[in-house]
Amino acid sequence: MINLNRDIQSLSTFKRNTNEMITQMKETGNPIVLTVNGKAELVVQDAVSYQKLLDFIEKLETIIGIKKGLEDIAIGDTQTLNQFIEEMQHKKYKFLKV
Repeated sequence: MINLNRDIQSLSTFKRNTNEMITQMKETGNPIVLTVNGKAELVVQDAVSYQKLLDFIEKLETIIGIKKGLEDIAIGDTQTLNQFIEEMQHKKYKFLKV
C-alpha cells in the first residue's frame, strides 16, 4: 500500500536522494510516485516488486481464462479439435492436421 507521506516525491527530490529512495523501495516493496510541477508523472519500482506484480497479473489472467473456459463448457460453447485446427488455419496459424 502506498504511503502518501513517504511514497510520493518530487522528481528533483528523487534525483537528490536516489540511493535512499532505492533503499526505501527495496525495504518497503512499495513504488514511489514522482511528481513534476505537483502532478504525478512517473512511478518508480524496484525490480523484485515489479516482477512480483507481473507474476500476479499473469496468474490473474490465467484464472480469468480458466473461468471463461469453464463457463463456455457449462453453456455448451465448445468445438472439436478439428474445428479448432480449421479455425486457426484460416487465421494463418500453422497446426498439424489430426
